[in-house]
Amino acid sequence: LSSRTSAAEKEMGGAEKWEKQYQAHQGFGDHHGGVTGAHTYFYADEAKCDQHMETFLRCIDASSGSSEDGFSAIKLTALARPQFLVRFSEVLGKWRRFFHQMAAEQGQAGRAVLDTKLEVEKLQEALANLGIASKAESQQWFTGLGTSGTVDLLDWNSLFDSRTKLSRPLLIPNRTTGQLEPLLSHFSEEEELQMKRVLQRMDVLAKRATEKGVRLMVDAEQSYFQPAISRLTVETQRRFNSSRPIIYNTYQCYLREAYNNVTGDVELSRREGWHFGAKLVRGAYMEQERERAAQMGYKDPINPTYEKTNEMYHRCLDYVLEEITRSRKASVMVASHNEDTVKFTLRRMMELGIHPSDKKVCFGQLLGMCDQITFPLGQAGFPVYKYVPYGPVKEVLPYLSRRAQENRGFMHRANRERDLLWKEVKRRLLTGNLFS
Repeated sequence: LSSRTSAAEKEMGGAEKWEKQYQAHQGFGDHHGGVTGAHTYFYADEAKCDQHMETFLRCIDASSGSSEDGFSAIKLTALARPQFLVRFSEVLGKWRRFFHQMAAEQGQAGRAVLDTKLEVEKLQEALANLGIASKAESQQWFTGLGTSGTVDLLDWNSLFDSRTKLSRPLLIPNRTTGQLEPLLSHFSEEEELQMKRVLQRMDVLAKRATEKGVRLMVDAEQSYFQPAISRLTVETQRRFNSSRPIIYNTYQCYLREAYNNVTGDVELSRREGWHFGAKLVRGAYMEQERERAAQMGYKDPINPTYEKTNEMYHRCLDYVLEEITRSRKASVMVASHNEDTVKFTLRRMMELGIHPSDKKVCFGQLLGMCDQITFPLGQAGFPVYKYVPYGPVKEVLPYLSRRAQENRGFMHRANRERDLLWKEVKRRLLTGNLFS
């Protein structure tokens, strides 16, 4: 619990000042409960982050030595202290909600993210009326954002980057109290240093990956970490994905915001000219996320049903596949054990003219699971990978058992896989081709 609480929160107290989703909570001090993914790391010192970075460097070297165009997965809760990730996520969340608040006042509530465009003149008036910035000051804010007379969410995020470099605090209204508060008032000097350190660690890993011909997949984690993780990943993509996708961000399609997150990052890559790399997963923290939201009183971030998650997965995947056809500057890993999703991908690739040899689409399954999907894909010429968990047996087995729990049809598929294997054994015995 202590390592989930920022220095500012410890010093200043008053947890009510923080958004509920980003508050430390006694009942969720152990982040293994209800988790079907890998561990989330909690620790107090930066030295542990450096140790994890060295482990990841060895993983990159191992991937390079075992396969061509391999992947290595990294977790940002192992490279950055969770207190920082939670606080940075809160800041980013507040800034985004401020944009949607301004959009609602301009009559644009409920629009798709990329269709929401604020009129600059009305926005400047609103900022002046709120006492955040004078008309002259806000005109300087929007200089360089184009001549369209409107601001979308991507422009808004770039405004955040430029404003936070200035000495004057960036004020936004508190929705609960109605008072203006500095957006970054809870960011200490130590947390600023932590941001620089995690970017430095990611830089070291990305350089090694580039040298070794390995691609890095940044794992997705709990929703109260994810805004910071995605933001730091995009910063690294900007630097290293200029000629080909080295850094892949992970998108959890059980999140209600998944499509907005994917489309926003694709559009950003278009504007800035770098290669978009994505791994699409359904998600591994559903039970914990729902229980935490219910207990702490904030909106459940997870899609209401499994069917809605499937729809979201296919919608996000289809968008990326169309981007591959449009620009050839996007790549995606379909990380799924779902046969319907694999069939959907193959059908859309055929319809869009994406050939397996293009290596723009690859597939991934866990080692030891769903070989009846993996092997036919590989034999048909598709790039397909096995995700290899590693570590002491006592730590890896719980991880695998949680993944089995996540895949509700796991036992059904295991029985089917057993039947297929037995059918193949009989075929080989009857044909006399036991080893082929």
